[in-house]
Amino acid sequence: METAVEVQGLSYGYAKRHVLDKISFSVNAGEIFGVVGPNGSGKTTLFRILSTLILARQGRVLIHGFDLQQAGSDVRRKIGVVFQNPALDLQLSVFENLLYQGRLYGLFGQTLKDRAEILLKRLGLLDRKSDKAKILSGGLKRRLELAKGLMHQPAVLLLDEPSTGLDPGARKDLWTYLHKLRLEAGVTILVTTHLMEEAEHCDRIAIFERGRLVALDTPQKLKESAGSERIELTLPGEKEKIAEQMRQRFGVTVHILENGLQIEHAAASAFLPQLLAAFPGEFETVTLRKPTLEDVFMLKTGHRFWGAAHEA
Repeated sequence: METAVEVQGLSYGYAKRHVLDKISFSVNAGEIFGVVGPNGSGKTTLFRILSTLILARQGRVLIHGFDLQQAGSDVRRKIGVVFQNPALDLQLSVFENLLYQGRLYGLFGQTLKDRAEILLKRLGLLDRKSDKAKILSGGLKRRLELAKGLMHQPAVLLLDEPSTGLDPGARKDLWTYLHKLRLEAGVTILVTTHLMEEAEHCDRIAIFERGRLVALDTPQKLKESAGSERIELTLPGEKEKIAEQMRQRFGVTVHILENGLQIEHAAASAFLPQLLAAFPGEFETVTLRKPTLEDVFMLKTGHRFWGAAHEA
């Protein structure tokens, strides 16, 4: 299988703090690849390196065979970039934004206009062609950002937190189009996100934590690696005391959460009645569920995803 992006021993830091610490992974051509992590995990720095905004201090990055350090201009022809922060000219029309972007990549004349028209049609913006960008909704602005990133028909599309500011309906539409883009045009898509539920849309995901790559696989295999079902309990009493009693009595793994406890057990459904009988009236709510990607994060890093974001 052809490799679209190859990252080898990539490191980056400020003073004595490592933002990226010897990161290595590859992205297959035509794959939707997610980079997941809380704020401060290094994913945005990785995105800035891949989009040629900053140079790596150590390591190597290849995009379709072009070395990012030595052939930056060739890399920029291969990639389309959609940044987290808006990059539209709000005083220009929807169509004018695309024409301006196309000219930056050497497009002109009827080829430029046709390319813009095709993208507007694909992204459902054709009827807003003459509207100024400033009056578009958040979801429509995100579609226009995506159209800009695709004007020069890139082989690799880089998206930094693409769902920022979008409502659930617009977020669903965005991911529907990304899957369609991958299938119909064979574009490789690399997405950074801090939303675990968004990572479910990816073919594979890399989980970052404090500059380290702590897990890499398909969402399903990562969840399977997290093991058994979970029992989640909320309780008003002393969590540490109850957790220790559970460990001593049943020999189970108990994690202390912000508002309760989480127990891992190979036969959680059968174990639950024993647990409730041993601690009558102690719990406000009881939930039985399968492992999630957030469970994977906790397993790989030792703490919950949002707790890590807060610390970062």
